[in-house]
Amino acid sequence: MVGLRLSRILEKYQTNSGKILWDEKHKNLSAEIDRIKKENDNMQIELRHLKGEDLNSLQPKELIMIEEALDNGLTNVHEKLMEDWERRVRNDKMLEEENKLLAFKLHQQEVALNGSMRNLELGYHPDRDFAAHMPITFRIQPSHPNLQENNY
Repeated sequence: MVGLRLSRILEKYQTNSGKILWDEKHKNLSAEIDRIKKENDNMQIELRHLKGEDLNSLQPKELIMIEEALDNGLTNVHEKLMEDWERRVRNDKMLEEENKLLAFKLHQQEVALNGSMRNLELGYHPDRDFAAHMPITFRIQPSHPNLQENNY
């Protein structure tokens, strides 16, 4: 109401004085502001309707459109949940495979470590004399006939 009175006062001043207060650019901006305000109000009303408020004032066609929008939203939510579930199942399978691989590698390392421990218990040590670890068949035996005949 105040804006309407002010615009009338300004129009009367402009016509009586002959001075242009609002040029075309400002009139276009004012019209754009009014259009945006109206659009904003309509969006506020639509948002209230989508929230389930003020539904009594709607016509059946408008209610059907809201119902379809809600159904589409519900379908999208269901699809996202299914995608998330499938992604989690894939990740679980990958983690299980990785766990199996790591368990196998750990088992191999334990077997190798147990083998090394067994060799240490049996007296084999790579830093010691190689002759002590040579199989008995390759050692020179003092009872060999060639060594006893020649007095070396």
